[in-house]
Amino acid sequence: MKKIAIVTVSYNSSKHTNDLLRSLERADLNDLDLKIFIVDNGSYKKFHPLKDTDSHHSNHNSLHDHVSIIRSEKNLGFAGGFNLGIKEALDQGAEYILILNNDTKVYSDMIQKLLQTLDSNPQIGVVVPKIYFATGHEFHKKRYKENELGKVIWYAGGSTDWDNIKSVHRGVDEVDNGQYDEIEPTEFATGCCIFFKREVLEKVGLFNEKYFLYYEDADLSERIKKTGYKIFYTPTACLIHSNAASSGGPGNNLHDYFLTRNQMFFGFTYAPLRSKLALIRQSIRYLLFGRPMQRKGIIDFYLKKFGHGSFFEK
Repeated sequence: MKKIAIVTVSYNSSKHTNDLLRSLERADLNDLDLKIFIVDNGSYKKFHPLKDTDSHHSNHNSLHDHVSIIRSEKNLGFAGGFNLGIKEALDQGAEYILILNNDTKVYSDMIQKLLQTLDSNPQIGVVVPKIYFATGHEFHKKRYKENELGKVIWYAGGSTDWDNIKSVHRGVDEVDNGQYDEIEPTEFATGCCIFFKREVLEKVGLFNEKYFLYYEDADLSERIKKTGYKIFYTPTACLIHSNAASSGGPGNNLHDYFLTRNQMFFGFTYAPLRSKLALIRQSIRYLLFGRPMQRKGIIDFYLKKFGHGSFFEK
């Protein structure tokens, strides 16, 4: 049996995590030796899986013996939280590791479809699924007909826009009409859902915890490709994502600070010279005219304040 570990991180979001577990209960897990690691990432409301006494809810009986909860006393961010779970999975002998945002729900055959692609070629080190917006979480809610909801693409493979130093989701906001239905290489693996071979993580390393939140998946994608492994997109494997449910939605202070600082960090690590010069000009504009958390993000980049930086400082 193939030893597979699923790792997710919960931060004051027990409902989302339990919804993910419910979806995993319905998944095809035949012939898999499965372990699930839930990292409770410094939550002030500690995560507890639903119990037998919880009425009107699935109680995860079929997964009960497979779930381990790892509690961190402090918020380690996306990178540190997932690293904590991944390290434990590796220590317990996992051959494959699937990381999942806790605000997702898996299609019943997603894991099996990802596994088929991952095992089809030794050069493939990582696979990613097709990801849909959860109904009601689309960026442009009024754009779609009722029968299109649930089939609006959030991610169908991705790339890096080196001119603007941003990760680009192919197909985002498009209704799925089969236009991205080829199994093929892709440049960028979104941290929302990545399926790794063990050997890749042992060779490449884990997420860079200097990022804390955002761009850590782009950084890991670049390191994976540099080692010669391929990242493959598998459209028959599907996932539903309640976009930004755990971070409070786009456009807030959290986004302003970490996206601004980490765009600079990622760009100065990997981007061509012309893009680095553009980032310097952009940083001056943010310092002069940016929102408060954008200015703080720029200052912390130049002061090399990484990890959680000064975001939580008053």
